[in-house]
Amino acid sequence: MRADLHVHSYFSDGLLSPEDIAKSAAANGVELIALTDHDNMLGCGETAKCCAARGIGFVEGIEISAYDGLTKIHTLGYGLDKNSNEYKAFSKELSDGSMQRAEDIISKLNKCGVRLSMEEVKKEQAVKNIPLHVMHIAYAASKKGYGSPFDFYNKYLNRGKPAFSNIARPTPERAVEVIKACGGFSSLAHPGRIDMPADELLKLIQRMKACGLDGIEAVYSAHTAIETAYYKETANALHLLVTGGSDTHYPSGNRKIGTPVFYAEGTLAEKLKI
Repeated sequence: MRADLHVHSYFSDGLLSPEDIAKSAAANGVELIALTDHDNMLGCGETAKCCAARGIGFVEGIEISAYDGLTKIHTLGYGLDKNSNEYKAFSKELSDGSMQRAEDIISKLNKCGVRLSMEEVKKEQAVKNIPLHVMHIAYAASKKGYGSPFDFYNKYLNRGKPAFSNIARPTPERAVEVIKACGGFSSLAHPGRIDMPADELLKLIQRMKACGLDGIEAVYSAHTAIETAYYKETANALHLLVTGGSDTHYPSGNRKIGTPVFYAEGTLAEKLKI
């Protein structure tokens, strides 16, 4: 099945509705979609229904925003049991942590002269019970005249910038362990975007594998041909499966649902239970 195993909706920091996702998948010839919103799975039910109505397969997913020190390590999880005690506890931890982090960021921004409140940030949530995301803060600041959301993020919120915060974030090892405890399949997201020397990243992948990592997202919209080949070889050498996805967030832009072309077959299809 032609698949896109990395798609975001407005249930996290994306701008796509579940219907937008299903419609785009159908138009682009995608047969299987995984919704992998940041730190929650609240949009999976609605997206599954929209995909089913168009004859598109669906896998429930999540993208856990973990940190190794100051380095962001996103971990994709598929097929987690949302009714398990492990998932419920972790979901609450992620939600509570997002509030603590937002409060920390807003406090730092206020000290920098950026006048922004929690109430203004919460207005940027398309769905009110989802975890607060750093881009909700950037969108709120942009509406108050502090530049474009992405310029604001790079000026204040990125690593090394004055309002950066990674408090209450899990480690990548813990992310993998939780996914495994919930009966899910885990894959390291977009390794080519991880800001870490190659030898250190390889050691991290090995640590994550020891905790139960199942795959590497080697096929990714922003990977070069060389990066794709390298991470496929790395996955093969470590006996990990290869996953692929677009990481689409918005209806416009250079990331489109279904690109790059990727097929979920064989062992991967079995692991995803499709």
